[in-house]
Amino acid sequence: MNWNTLTSPEQIEEIKKLSEQKPVLIFKHSTRCSISSMSLDRLLRKWQDSDGDKLEPFYLDLIAYRDISDLVAREFGVFHQSPQAIIIKNGEAIYDSSHFNISYQDILSQSS
Repeated sequence: MNWNTLTSPEQIEEIKKLSEQKPVLIFKHSTRCSISSMSLDRLLRKWQDSDGDKLEPFYLDLIAYRDISDLVAREFGVFHQSPQAIIIKNGEAIYDSSHFNISYQDILSQSS
């Protein structure tokens, strides 16, 4: 999986613009949480290279960038959770799931 790393507030506007062309996945990951690691692993094991044609993936290390995580929550109107998968389409969150409810199939179904 070719992640874009989300590390600066300016990237939020970039994500909004990108999401007008194709949906954007933001995966918020806590490097201190085993559930977050398992959820990320489940997603990575199923991810196909061709999925990047349908969805632009961003990875957010929320331990290192908690302020960016809070900004994502405010900008897209979602509650902060970890782990969390958010899909942005046309500048708005259309999917938000956390913990073991994060589903590869659900994520891909939002990409069309």
